[in-house]
Amino acid sequence: MNENLSNLLYLISIASFILALKFLSSPATARRGNQIGAAGMVLAIAVTLAKDGLDTGTYWLIAIAALIGSAIGVVGARKVKMTAMPQMVALFNGVGGGAVALVALAEYHNTIREHVGPTWDISLAIGVSGLIGSVSFAGSIIAFAKLQELIHGRPITYPGQKIVNLAILGAGIGLAIAIAAGYQATWALIVELILALAFGVLFVLPIGGADMPVVISLLNAFTGIAAAASGFELGSNVLIVSGMLVGASGTLLTLMMGRAMNRSIGNVLFGAFGQIQAGVGEAGPAASGAVRSTSAEDVAIMLAYARKVIIVPGYGLAVAQAQHNVRELADELERRNVEVVYAIHPVAGRMPGHMNVLLAEANVPYTALKEMEEVNPEFPQAEVALVIGANDVTNPAARSNPASPIYGMPILDVDKAQAIVVMKRSMRPGFAGIDNELYLDPKCMMLFGDAKESVIKLLSAVKAL
Repeated sequence: MNENLSNLLYLISIASFILALKFLSSPATARRGNQIGAAGMVLAIAVTLAKDGLDTGTYWLIAIAALIGSAIGVVGARKVKMTAMPQMVALFNGVGGGAVALVALAEYHNTIREHVGPTWDISLAIGVSGLIGSVSFAGSIIAFAKLQELIHGRPITYPGQKIVNLAILGAGIGLAIAIAAGYQATWALIVELILALAFGVLFVLPIGGADMPVVISLLNAFTGIAAAASGFELGSNVLIVSGMLVGASGTLLTLMMGRAMNRSIGNVLFGAFGQIQAGVGEAGPAASGAVRSTSAEDVAIMLAYARKVIIVPGYGLAVAQAQHNVRELADELERRNVEVVYAIHPVAGRMPGHMNVLLAEANVPYTALKEMEEVNPEFPQAEVALVIGANDVTNPAARSNPASPIYGMPILDVDKAQAIVVMKRSMRPGFAGIDNELYLDPKCMMLFGDAKESVIKLLSAVKAL
């Protein structure tokens, strides 16, 4: 395939990626966006394999690698539960960063071996892609391990952490600059990659599990930037553009999530992000008061005779896979002329859009899903706020307790509803590791048990009225 034709087909791929992002911005067109993006990627891969100059003797190796990767991707997409989707995103993102780092190492080694040496701009791209790709790989693996609970979700810190992190990062950047300046030695790039891997591990370890979605989004942006830099090494326009699309969208998502949690990017990179200080936020319901438990029958009466009910879905709903039962309960209430809406916090669950996707699976009308800014003014008019597993995003301490680790984080104003019912398995804290002051509110009642089983009991009790 000649260069002009390949560039034209690459342009079609690039247009496909841009259209995919456009369609992914709305749940109504998200499926089509995925299909367009996948088609664009298939076209880009096919054109790359058909380009002139590719060693045909390596096709069988490429085919084996493609089969292995495709098998892993298909199994992952079909078998991984929605509750484990953040782990899969982190893992796949890390693989992308690691691949970029390996490409940088191979490209640098080959040019030095051939005694031609890369030009300064290519050397700069190699240094940047290797550095950022390695950080993304190592950081994503740690994020995966924390979310999978292979590593404790609480922040892991040590004395002098910020100084050590800055020193390691500074040394890695120094080697990248040396490589760009013309220092041609494979060992320099290898050491740079090792330092970047160490930094990736060390800057994610101090981050708490509650804040991991922000980190995954940031690492995703890193991978995109690294892939774009890799495009300069390989002379691939489609890789440059697609990498920058990932980098830009990941950066915007990171900023939006940081704003939703009242965090700064500086906290993510160099702070003990999500760290809970000793003695802060620990005096919860067990220490300072008692909570009130209730029964499904009592809650059913409250729901059936309410005029407006706001359902607040959280990670507990996702774990129990109770979305279909919640939809059935909402349908039954609406048949009784009860207005039902769903309050969606930007970081409900473990990643943005998590609750939207789960509820869409149960055919909940998208118009019934209301974002935090839209639904918060409606809580005072709601007779009942039904909280299903959401913990940190409903904690009033974020507004009222300056000593709380989540102070300043925008939350759903559940405490302003006329009555509150919280469905939880136990009094175990959420990802932030602190108790929820909401549970001590005189208007709040606890319905303990598995979310799915509790919703089924509620539905039966409402129907029996």
